Amino acid sequence: MTLSIGDRLPDATFLEMGADGPGEVASGPLLAGRKVVMFAVPGAFTGVCTASHVPSFVRAAEGLRGRGVDEIACVAVNDPFVLGAWAETTGAAGAGIRMLGDAQGAFTRAVGMDFSNPARGLIGRSKRYAMLVEDGVVTVLNVEANPGACDISSGEAMLSGM
Repeated sequence: MTLSIGDRLPDATFLEMGADGPGEVASGPLLAGRKVVMFAVPGAFTGVCTASHVPSFVRAAEGLRGRGVDEIACVAVNDPFVLGAWAETTGAAGAGIRMLGDAQGAFTRAVGMDFSNPARGLIGRSKRYAMLVEDGVVTVLNVEANPGACDISSGEAMLSGM
């Protein structure tokens, strides 16, 4: 599957750091009957992801919620421990952005958004994209052609495209 507008997202289980440690987050209840913005990054604590992508959603969070978005979530092929620490350092936690670990990359592969760049140490990671998902169906999808760019997948681009 290569993700497209109109697709229903496959069932997936993510990992999220909570007060008592990692916990599972099933995509079904997360998405059912809700308007969710999901954005994906190649990796926590990497350059563009930390300096541009997450901060763009921190800035846009209030505006997205004002347009009826129930949840904003970042997906990365990382473990929940790293994502929990990253959420604190980027301000995502304070902005109410959920950091969902696709630790084994199963969701990322299922939606056809996986890539590898061994020269950069990125194996089996996610392409950079952002999407609006309404009741489990993709209604807006912005995929960067280059994982080092954060233009059409930014929080501001999502906000202006809704």
